[in-house]
Amino acid sequence: MILLPIGGMTCASCAGRVERALLKVPGVAQAQVNLAAETVRVDAADGLTLGTLMAAVDKAGYSVPQATTLLNVQGMTCASCSGRVERALRKVEGVVEASVNLATHLATVRHVVLTDLPSQLLAAVHKAGYDAQPANAQDLVGGEAATSSVWPPSEGAQVALAAALSAPLVLPMVGDLIGRHWMLPALWQCLLATVVLLAFGGRFFVAGFKAVRAGSANMDVLVAIGTGAAWGLSVALWAREPHGMPHLYFESAAVVVTLVRFGKWLEARAKRQTLAALQALQALRPADATLWRDGQESRVPVSSLSLNDLVRVKPGERLPVDGLVTEGRSHVDESLVTGESLPVVREPGNAVIGGSVNAEGLLTVQVTALGAESQIARIVRLVASAQGAKAPIQQQVDKVAAVFVPAVLVLALATLGGWWWHGAGLATALIHAVSVLVIACPCALGLATPATLMVASGLAARRGILVRDASALERLRDARVVAFDKTGTLTEGKPQLLHINAAEGLSTHAVLAWSAALQAGSEHPLARAVLNAATAAATAATTANPPTTPAAPLATQLQAVPGRGITGLIGGTAEHAGGWAALGSARWMDELAVDRSPLNEVAQAHAQQGLTVSWLAALPAPGTPGQPQLLGCLAFGDSPRANAAATVAALGKDGLRCVLISGDNPGAAGHLASLVGITEVHAEVRPDAKAALVEQLKVGLPPGSAVLMVGDGINDAPALAAADVGLAMAHADGGTDIAMHTAGMTLLRGDPWSVVEALSLARATGRKIRTNLFWAFAYNVVGLPLAAFGLLSPMVAGGAMALSSVCVVGNALWLKRWRPPTP
Repeated sequence: MILLPIGGMTCASCAGRVERALLKVPGVAQAQVNLAAETVRVDAADGLTLGTLMAAVDKAGYSVPQATTLLNVQGMTCASCSGRVERALRKVEGVVEASVNLATHLATVRHVVLTDLPSQLLAAVHKAGYDAQPANAQDLVGGEAATSSVWPPSEGAQVALAAALSAPLVLPMVGDLIGRHWMLPALWQCLLATVVLLAFGGRFFVAGFKAVRAGSANMDVLVAIGTGAAWGLSVALWAREPHGMPHLYFESAAVVVTLVRFGKWLEARAKRQTLAALQALQALRPADATLWRDGQESRVPVSSLSLNDLVRVKPGERLPVDGLVTEGRSHVDESLVTGESLPVVREPGNAVIGGSVNAEGLLTVQVTALGAESQIARIVRLVASAQGAKAPIQQQVDKVAAVFVPAVLVLALATLGGWWWHGAGLATALIHAVSVLVIACPCALGLATPATLMVASGLAARRGILVRDASALERLRDARVVAFDKTGTLTEGKPQLLHINAAEGLSTHAVLAWSAALQAGSEHPLARAVLNAATAAATAATTANPPTTPAAPLATQLQAVPGRGITGLIGGTAEHAGGWAALGSARWMDELAVDRSPLNEVAQAHAQQGLTVSWLAALPAPGTPGQPQLLGCLAFGDSPRANAAATVAALGKDGLRCVLISGDNPGAAGHLASLVGITEVHAEVRPDAKAALVEQLKVGLPPGSAVLMVGDGINDAPALAAADVGLAMAHADGGTDIAMHTAGMTLLRGDPWSVVEALSLARATGRKIRTNLFWAFAYNVVGLPLAAFGLLSPMVAGGAMALSSVCVVGNALWLKRWRPPTP
């Protein structure tokens, strides 16, 4: 039986519809809906996936509420561990998908919303042989999940003590080189090795036992069997010759434990460095703020502030919150948040980001976001989520790691049998088998990709590039086509109303007033330009002749028509007769049968100059006959961003094909394209058609190639989702949330050059991942045969195994040497 929550049911008819939809699914024998509890119990055949049932519910017009739970998993030591935890979580009824990241020790579980499911997830992890507790992104970034869950802060001291106890066992080997015989009595060797094995290697035996009890094997099993076999063989040889000086292997057991612990300590230290960038972001937010209330200042904790409170930020202080400037003017350094190197001007009406530094002026800021909703918190949360996610290449590696430990166990048995069969004594055969067990290292395979992605996402955050999806960073390096939106992406996104042309018998003031009434409340860049022009005109009229300032008309029943424009009912005033009107593109005017010929010539002249032209027309009332009448047209101009041309040139030099996709008219789109160096232009493309065009750009590309889409607004969201990788361009006011959440990456600086930087970082990350995987595989491919043929002692094998993981993480840290290209 499968229990599913159902959202949207309101009556018995809804319940019946859900039941019928589920019963149509092959393999479903029975479906019983509990309307009061808003759940359905499904009796389904084995093998029927949860996704199939959810799709049936969705098709019926209802939904299965889902949630994501983060777990901090303790005790994982290799890729086999993370794979076992994943399998255990996926078996829990109600889990849609589970991903476990070995580098961060974070399990991300997507599941249906059921009351007791989180506790079942924890129980499943415990049953698999590991410990788990609920986690969140902030805990992860603080480093607790990745550093202190398995190896506590005292790890260094424990390693030092284990080394001190192991040194007397290794010293005789050094003495042999200079002709000295410093061999300890067997009793002392046994005592020292036993202390090291139990006190410092006990965790391997405990974790290995849990793994075996759960029906699998991991690195702990290999270390436990290898060191236990070396210790047991030594005891057996000593018991056989209690008064002689047999060759014992206590030093192998002790040194292997010490080296593995030493490698894990180094690995944990390296992991902490990968989180430094996000820890720096978290530390940006001050703990206190200066509250401005009733003309008085008071110092209060940031946690006590509320939305719409006013805070004062003095020169040199960090902004404690996200907000809007209400008073003052200053330069603000946002470099640690957005990556923008130069301070930016902030004045009344501008958005500011908590954590940035106020330069020379006194600012009064109205609080717009607090706590988890602040910009820094969102960045930390999304980047931490990306670090916890699993890239596609890691999924392939996990398949190899899943069979790695069992294969090593088989190889160790084959080594034992082979040496024994060829006449070697049991002691020799067993020591060679121990070397095989000890040198095998699935850790390096499991860490190669996530460790590199952790470093890369941290570097990206410092450059103002927010990686929401780890797979986006992997796919980015395969880019062959880059599609750009125009307004707000390649242009400043701050167009100005440059020309107003009125039809015969009308004034430009009337055209502007009607246009402003239709655009009231809109956040579109062209709408803001109209409203700014109307405000300036009203201010000028008031200053010149206050008694005769005309009243501005108001519009009601506004309705936006996607990709075309807006309609509304304009109220009448003393200066303007009211009526229905439409403001939008030339194509829409043609669809409405508006005669544009009186102003067509002047509009074409504007378009040839690269200006965007919008048309205003009066419409007959809905349901009444009549002919639409042209009222006028408006021409807008916008300038390209500073690095737009340099970005296109750099991408072209790298062999990428750049395309401009715009909803603007061909003249304006073509003019901008010529300025920035793009030759392929698609103009007058509606939002829904943008997604289809992105799909067309994929046709004919080599297998594995990717199409990027760079956009900034709601109208770009379908195209960002359709692209292999979507890059959302943020604005100074924080960007468009829909675009940012649809895209895999967000460019916080609002600079097109960030595309070049992101591509460079993605390629450097890809090279580092491939290098790590090569050495991880090569290490095992070379080391295992050497150990099997008796060319490596257990101590050398243990040292090599411990250092392999350190080398992989250390190599990932070298990615910090990456430097972004400059325009």
